[in-house]
Amino acid sequence: MAAPAAASGSEPPPADLAQPYLDMLAAERGAAANTLAAYRRDLDDYLAYLAAEGIVPVDADAATLRAYIADLEPRGLKASSAARRLSCLRGFHKFLYAEGFSESDPSAPVAGPRRAQSLPKVLSIAEVDGLLSAARQRIAVAEIPAEAGRAKRMLCLLELLYATGLRVSELIALPRSAASTRERYLVVKGKGGRERLVPLTEVAREAMREHLAHVPGDGPWLFPADSESGHLTRQAFARDLKVAATAAGIRADRISPHVLRHAFASHLLRNGADLRIVQELLGHADISTTQIYTHVLDDRLKSMVRDLHPLNDG
Repeated sequence: MAAPAAASGSEPPPADLAQPYLDMLAAERGAAANTLAAYRRDLDDYLAYLAAEGIVPVDADAATLRAYIADLEPRGLKASSAARRLSCLRGFHKFLYAEGFSESDPSAPVAGPRRAQSLPKVLSIAEVDGLLSAARQRIAVAEIPAEAGRAKRMLCLLELLYATGLRVSELIALPRSAASTRERYLVVKGKGGRERLVPLTEVAREAMREHLAHVPGDGPWLFPADSESGHLTRQAFARDLKVAATAAGIRADRISPHVLRHAFASHLLRNGADLRIVQELLGHADISTTQIYTHVLDDRLKSMVRDLHPLNDG
């Protein structure tokens, strides 16, 4: 494959090579602000390493990349974090090559660090039922309207998250109009600006209506808050979720918004849902991301073979 225009052309590369790459991710791929901030941190760390070694980014080779990745382990980064960082650097160097800033892509022959397949934390169906029951009980015992409003907001968040498997960033930024839709689904814009349809249960729709009755004003957000964005923050929801979990007898270190997303996916699969359907509902672009949940299928598949195979004697 022929290389693009050589880096030694008439136009020198910009002083900050990371910024054009981040601008491209934002403009062409719709990367979210949180993603761009994480990439900026990763690239700043990498560029600082190169500077300390006296290497400019366009001259980095495969050995340089391997040395950098190897340097991450003694600094305390897990293999999964190092793999994510390498993914960022692959994109960065591919960009430099495609734009003609460098004469080759040094990341192509670099293998990622080996990482153990970690299974996602997940709550049992009974534990999720207990979490929802405790949230309803909090509404029942609320003595003042403000307390009831907060309790109904938490129940709404829990019902929506477990019913839809939304990412927390998608959940907290739902528009106010979501609670008044007549449709039995939400149109959600996820990573990379990709839209998907997410079915709504009647229980989740009712929780939204109950919550909306306690939302003051007519702002744009379903979960308004006094924050820079104008809506509930991930950190505030995660904190309140741990309080709700403790009230339900679940250890705080076992719960997070992402754990409920995992529960949504795992419980669907355990009850017979197709992996491809779960992929669509979660908004995963690649089914390999969804396949981390296949461990929950083992017992069901073994049972199917035992019960349904024509040559099985029982």
